[in-house]
Amino acid sequence: MMCTKMVQVLWGCFLLWNLYISSAQTIYPGIKARATQRALDYGIQAGMEMIEQMVKKRNIPDLKGSESLEFLKIDYVNYNFKNIKINAFSLPNTSLAFVPGVGIRALINHGTANISTDWEIKSPLFQDTGGADLFLSGVYFTGIVVLAWNDFGHPILKLQNCCAQVSHSDVSFSGELSVLYNSFAEPMEKHILKNLNKMLCPIITSEVEALNANFSMLKALRKIDNYTLLDYSLISSPEITENYVDLNLKGVFYPLENLTDTPFSSVPFVLPEHSDSMIYIGISEYFFKSASYAYFTAGAFNVTLTTKEIFNHLIRNSQGLGSMLSRIAELYILSQPFMVKVLATEPPVVNLLPGNFTLDIPASFVIFTQSKNSTAKTIVSMDFVASTNVALAILGQRLICSLSLKSFYLSLPESSRSNTEVLRFENILSSILHFGVLPLANAKLQQGFPLPNPQNISLVNSDIEVLEGFLLISTDLKYKTSLKQQPSFHGWEALNLISGQWRGKPAP
Repeated sequence: MMCTKMVQVLWGCFLLWNLYISSAQTIYPGIKARATQRALDYGIQAGMEMIEQMVKKRNIPDLKGSESLEFLKIDYVNYNFKNIKINAFSLPNTSLAFVPGVGIRALINHGTANISTDWEIKSPLFQDTGGADLFLSGVYFTGIVVLAWNDFGHPILKLQNCCAQVSHSDVSFSGELSVLYNSFAEPMEKHILKNLNKMLCPIITSEVEALNANFSMLKALRKIDNYTLLDYSLISSPEITENYVDLNLKGVFYPLENLTDTPFSSVPFVLPEHSDSMIYIGISEYFFKSASYAYFTAGAFNVTLTTKEIFNHLIRNSQGLGSMLSRIAELYILSQPFMVKVLATEPPVVNLLPGNFTLDIPASFVIFTQSKNSTAKTIVSMDFVASTNVALAILGQRLICSLSLKSFYLSLPESSRSNTEVLRFENILSSILHFGVLPLANAKLQQGFPLPNPQNISLVNSDIEVLEGFLLISTDLKYKTSLKQQPSFHGWEALNLISGQWRGKPAP
């Protein structure tokens, strides 16, 4: 009895330990991307354009066969259709629907296609070549595209339950002997249908496999600038309901030279149940916190301005700033050129609250002089905190941020804050930040953060909402065929992802 209880206790401890380990290793997404039924419906429209371009380039295998012509006492007629080209097609009844927990079901019914081809005919009595038109009707396809992911964070597609067939075909020969050839077209059409129906599912499956081959070449990291990389890898299988599919992306920044995890963890967030837009993208506070940490670690928040830069750049932005800087010279009796250095002392603090996105920047402000033959001499050094509002916009395929100064205060004892000179200096530094440092920061921020999207797909009718702990981007899609490059099901080339391992060492 004692032994039995001990086993139960040990087994319970084992289960609790596994639950602890499992919870400790949970990774929540920094970015959630949701596609709704509206996106699928638009996908049909855009997909038709893509398919049209693709099938016109598609090499279709030759169709060969043999028929006997008993009424002409001919034992056999061998035929070969080659150079088969699809000139036009219509798929009027096409639908896409989510299959919860599985993938996307595709259904095509009552499709038609017009095909041109060259042909050769050989028999014991004659042989000939020419052209023909093939009209296919009753085109039917159904199948489920299963959505999953692999250990490298790539999407994986698999075609299940494929059923494809063509009900009717009509061959029309052209040439001097077309009346003769059309007389035995009917048995030939049956043979064509038999061979064609065998080929359809393997052809569709090969296209899905080609997609996977391309996905496997995608790397999870994208170089943003000379400071950071952004990890776009999937962290779990897509979540599929009756109304949408959610893709959970890691959405974390790393310093360019050090791909180590952030010292803080991601937290879960839930997208609202909206369906008016095609796509919803949730960007969590963790995404921006990791960006803040990565840029801070890489030294991107350190700015040093020389005398020439100060007077050429800063004074241009504010007529009153020149007198302020002159006042600094008067206060500290500067008899030689000086430099201003602003550096973040900690990673800027990100706060996302409903309708309000702020960034608090703890930093140090140093004015120093340095002659050619001497070391730097600090004139004044003060710590401060600048609180900024973050404005957001979508430009092209990027999320653009810009900063405006909300409040500014020096980190001084309360007893010193009544000092007139300190208050005057606080105002001067606030103006330098407002007219000088923040414009420099905003100029760099104009390159924005790239949003994940396939090639030739633009984001339109976009809206941004700041919610508790995350941004919500609502947007529609617009497909545009590139004139220089034909569309392909195989590419997300616009992501321009770089090579290299996604974690553990810098990308080459």
